[in-house]
Parts: sequence; structure tokens; C-alpha cells
Amino acid sequence: MEVEQDRAWLPCHLRASMRFGCTGHCPRGRTALPRAMQSTTPSWSSLSTPSQFSSTLLVKTRTGGVSFCISKHGKGEMVTVTNLGKNHHPWCSRQVETSTFAPRKAGPSRLRPPHGTGNLGANPANSCPLTPLGFLERAATVFGDCPSIVYHDTVFTWSQTHRRCLRLASALVSLGISRGDIVSVLLPNVPAMYEMHFGVPMSGAVLNTINTRLDARTVGVLLRHSSSKLVFVDPASLPLIRDALKQLPPEHPAPRVIPVEDPHETEFPAAPPETLTYERLLEMGDPEFAWVRPASEWDPMVLNYTSGTTSAPKGVVHCHRGLFLITLDWLVEWAVPPRPTYLWTLPMFHANGWSFPWGMAVVGGTNVCLRRVNAGTVYAAIASRGVTHLCCAPVVLNMLANAPEAARRPLPGKVRVLTAGAPPPAAVLQRTEAIGFEISHGYGLTETAGLPVSCTWKREWDELPAPERARLKARQGVRTAGMAEADVVDGETGRSVPRDGSTMGEIVLRGGCVMLGYLNDDEATATAIRGDGWFYTGDVGVVHPDGYMEIRDRSKDVIINAGENISSVEVESVLYGHPAVNEAAVVARPDELRGETPCAFVSLKEDAAGTVTAAGVMAWCRNRMPNYMVPRTVVFRAELPKTSTGKIQKYVLRNLAKEMGSARKGDGSINSKA
Repeated sequence: MEVEQDRAWLPCHLRASMRFGCTGHCPRGRTALPRAMQSTTPSWSSLSTPSQFSSTLLVKTRTGGVSFCISKHGKGEMVTVTNLGKNHHPWCSRQVETSTFAPRKAGPSRLRPPHGTGNLGANPANSCPLTPLGFLERAATVFGDCPSIVYHDTVFTWSQTHRRCLRLASALVSLGISRGDIVSVLLPNVPAMYEMHFGVPMSGAVLNTINTRLDARTVGVLLRHSSSKLVFVDPASLPLIRDALKQLPPEHPAPRVIPVEDPHETEFPAAPPETLTYERLLEMGDPEFAWVRPASEWDPMVLNYTSGTTSAPKGVVHCHRGLFLITLDWLVEWAVPPRPTYLWTLPMFHANGWSFPWGMAVVGGTNVCLRRVNAGTVYAAIASRGVTHLCCAPVVLNMLANAPEAARRPLPGKVRVLTAGAPPPAAVLQRTEAIGFEISHGYGLTETAGLPVSCTWKREWDELPAPERARLKARQGVRTAGMAEADVVDGETGRSVPRDGSTMGEIVLRGGCVMLGYLNDDEATATAIRGDGWFYTGDVGVVHPDGYMEIRDRSKDVIINAGENISSVEVESVLYGHPAVNEAAVVARPDELRGETPCAFVSLKEDAAGTVTAAGVMAWCRNRMPNYMVPRTVVFRAELPKTSTGKIQKYVLRNLAKEMGSARKGDGSINSKA
């Protein structure tokens, strides 16, 4: 049977009650798991379940673009969708289960339309793919003459940004980039980085933002694993990419490198005239380009790599649908008004800036780009640009709270800050809000494309004393409106832990923003997205009587002291309250008698160096926590090791603690300068 269909719509009209890769709408125990993603070539193999169906109906488009077959059974349908276009890719074939269409006995129906018509359901008009890319078109219409990007004295409007992104998409297609190809980016928060979030996927490619702080070996691993076809590179990262390409095996094709020049950075020499730079590439593009819309909202849109705080980086794949949902979710949760001024202190390479590149297009915000983040530049940008919103990790909050007076500037008005990435110590929250920042706190992972959990504030908490407000705000909170479910479960029984604020379990999530899976890693995907329909985060938490969750640790960071579980986060929170402590991290150190004891690594504020002893720190803790939780070892360091996204590398500290050997009686007063 031949059916004429719109290529962009065809796979999506089947998505009513669809089961495909996201646990958000699957009942518990009925999730679909990914097929094997073999070889080093990206394989966007779908999440599927075993077929128990008979008889087949084959439907083809006349354009040859998409075909699908429907295998019927009495209880439902299993649909296999395949892209048969000339540039088809492995990810274009998938199986999804649609809602049940089994014959039923005649009977009254509340949904029965008048006059006996029974054609209610998905259709081309109501089931086009969800994608955040369409936000840019709307921004160009509604906010066309309003500033979209500000960087030094460079200012673009939303109309200009729209046309530049279309030029980028068009030029990429002219270079041979096709649907599903990986395009990598090694850029700081400059205008081109913002444009990449629209222009690259508008070409049909999958955007892969790489952390600029990684070493050459790791960048080489990511380029090889992703089979990247092209990489845009900041002048400061050109030596890095050259060394990274040397890491590729001879038989692996190297991606094409396109430098992105920055006229505001005079120390970088200009590219030779024959070099294809970013701006020269845009000149090749068509500003009226009809951008490549996703054939399905489940099509991959971004590939992000985890930070590797606890293990080797993994390639997280997110689809258009998930990014659309998480983007709108946080505009609602944070109550972002029209035309905010948003300061880019959060790296856009970090989980795509928690979806705010797309979110700012929805509200017509002004994106203030910042290449370097330090206390002086942040305070100066806030004062000079009238910043209203920014996102950052707790390490940046701590930097702002402890900034010297010479670096600080008066805030021009209310500056709203969204923090996440690691549990923020209550003491840091209290100090930052005392300066005048209004802090919101969320929780998420690379695997959730942003923050599906928020410490949603209650108005009655405003009346509480500042320390109590900070303690409440340090909790991770509740699921956002767009997240289906969030829970804390017992690792052995799988049941929800009691709401007592003390019984620990693993935080699990399900909802539309959960990843499709890990690229080329079936085993890791199956470990994270399990058969019970939940995504397992690896974070250990509790649920308080009011229903708000709080992280107590990563599962690997729990310290077991003579049978007692110690949350390193709880100990760290107390340490951050010490007036001389700048940063603190607590890990397990082997102990002959207790098995493990807390070992604290501490960096001190500049004016406190040499005035604080290990014994003094332990005495401070002893007055504020049970004795078994008090660190038995304190190690002072000038700076704690961090990942490229600012998270403290606890695995490095764990190794240092192990190298110290088993703690013995009398070791408790160690005051090391290591």
C-alpha cells in the first residue's frame, strides 16, 4: 500500500503512548532497554522490546525518505521506523510500541465524538516533532531588534542571530555534514558557542560540546569515540586539538578543524587568508536556509560526555524531545520573565548550559558572554550590563562569597542565581545571599540534560532565620513540573525509603529529559536505566518529612566507620562553616580498627594560612557533630583538585588517603601541607 506522507511528520504520528528510550512515561517494570551500539562508529540504535507480533503492514513514502512497518497483534502494535534517504544512518531505524488498538466490545464512551465519527487521535497537525530549535525562529519574530548576544563591544540582535545560525547550518550541509553526523566544539562562552547550539543541529548534525579544560589525551579519546566529522576550535585550544589529533590511530579519519577567531583576544595571531575560519564559513551559508527539522523528536540532538568525577567519561545522548521539555521546564520553575539579562558564568559545554541557550531564545533574553570567569570579571559584568540572572556551580558561589573587597561591585538590582552541580554547603549559601544574590538550587546530571529536581522555595520559609533558610535551601528538593517521578529507594528491596530525613537510599528518576542512553556502551546504559523503569543516578540521599530530597553522598563516597555510614557531604557542610575554610572535601581513609575513618582535605582562605591547625579543625567539628563523624585526619592543601567543570575530584583524594596507609592510634592530629 502506498501512502503519501510528510517526511518530517511520518514517524511522529505513531508516538501516542510510545515507549522509546525514555523512562518518563513507562509504568514501573515496563521500560525498554537499548540494543547493542557496536564499533567505534556512532550507533543511535533505538530502545526496543522483544517483538511478539504477527502479520505485517508495510507503508512507504513516495519520496523514499522514510518507511515503516507495523507488525500487528491482538494487544497492540510494534512499529519499526527506518530512514531510507540517501544520507541514512544507523540511528534512523528504531522500534517503538504504540498504544493498544485491540478490538473491544461495543459500549458507551465518554470520548465518542458526535455523529459517530471515530477518527480522534494523532494526526499531522498535532504530532510534529518537539524540538527547541524552533524557539529561535520565534525569537527573531518577537524580539527581532532586541539584543541577543553581548560580548565586549560586539552586540547581535535576535534577527541577526537567527540568520547567522541559518548560515551556519547551510554551510555545514555544503561541507558534506548530514543528518546524524557528529560536529564537535572546543569553545569558551563566546558568541559562536551560543550559535552552535542552534546552527549545528539545524544542519541535522548532532552537537558535541567538549570541555576546553581537558587534556589532549582525553580530547583524543572523545573524538575517536564519537567519530566526530568536524571540530570548531578556539584559538587558545588550537595547540590542544593538534595534540589530541595525534592521539588518534592512523586508520581513524581525523575531523576537519575550523578555527573560531576572537578579535577581542589580540594575543592570538590571525589565521592565514587561505584558512577556512568560522566567519568565512558563515559567509558561505544561506541566511534563508530551510533548516533540517528532525524526522522524529526522538532523533539525537546532542552528545555530551560526563565529567568523569567517579569513572571514565561516557557519551550521553539526548534527543530533541528531552531538550525541549527540560528547557521549558526551567523557564517555568525559575519564573524567568521576558527579556532578562543572563550572564554566562556556567560553561555552555557543561550539559549545554543546563538548557539555557535555548531557554534564552524563548524569553528573548540578552546573553552576556564571558570568556573568563573570576570574581572580578563576574562582578564587573553584573554591574556594567545590569545582569538579572546567572547559573553557576557552588564553587563559583564560593568564589563570589569570598571575593576580596577590591573585586566586588554593588549589585545593580536583584540578581537571581541558579546553582547546581554539587551539593552547596549551607554556609556558602548564607554568605552569598548576605551579599544580595537570590539563590535557587537545583539538581541534575549530564544524563538528565539539566535539572529535573529543584528545591522549590516556599513563601513561609522567608520568615525563618538565615541559617535555617540556608539549611533548607541546601537540600536538592522535589521533582520539577516537567519530571514524571523522582524517588529515593532502598538498594536491596527497591522500595521507597521512609520520609524520616535519615534513612539513605539511591536517588532514581524518570521523565522526558532522561537520556536515550550512553553511546556505544550497552552495559553502562543497562546499569543506569534498569528494567524497573527508573534511571539510577548513583547519588545517595534521604527524603525529609516534607517530601524534599537531600543528597548525602555519591554511592562511592559513603564512609563506613565501624559499621556506621557517614555522609561525607554532611561532614563537609560543617567544615565549610569554619571561618578559615575556603574549600573542603572528605573521603575515607583505611583504619586498622574501624575499617574507614573520615579524612578531610582542606584549603584555607588567604588570610588564614598558618593560623589554623588540624587539631583545631577537628575540635571545631567535634562540637558540631557526633564523634564518629569527626575527621581523624586533616590535610591542608593550597588548592583541591577539580574536574574541568569545577567539581572536586574525590577519586584523586581517595587515592591520596589510601597512600597514607591505615590510620593508627595517634594519627588524628596529622597536620600535613601535602
